[in-house]
Amino acid sequence: MSQKTLSLVEASSLKSEVPQFAIGDTVDVHTRILEGEKERVQIFSGVVIARSGTGSREMFTVRRIVGGEGVERKFPLHSPKIAKVDVKRSGVSRRAKLYYLRDRVGKAVRLREKRDEVALAAGAAKKAAAKAAAKKAAKA
Repeated sequence: MSQKTLSLVEASSLKSEVPQFAIGDTVDVHTRILEGEKERVQIFSGVVIARSGTGSREMFTVRRIVGGEGVERKFPLHSPKIAKVDVKRSGVSRRAKLYYLRDRVGKAVRLREKRDEVALAAGAAKKAAAKAAAKKAAKA
């Protein structure tokens, strides 16, 4: 009975449109910040290394390198302080938590980019066009 009551109370605080992103994605998190009476948006860019929790308690961790130091920040997914989450690129990840990135330095921190069908089709079309242009130039 208490689980049902808890889920009903939580339902009011959940966002209607939850941003779609996965572990390994590079994201820009737009955070609302109050300074006195003014409100501004601050962007935190980095790689999503973890997601945890469910419902209104769902959190995600974003990691980036600033001045040679690793900086991690945890964000509540359904918080009103989060204006939006933009996915800049999708990374290939076979794990739920990417904590092993903490031990890596430099280019070793990068993840392979996930290639979707649209990007593959565009690459194939570009390759075919270049091949046709080379063939045409060889004829002339």
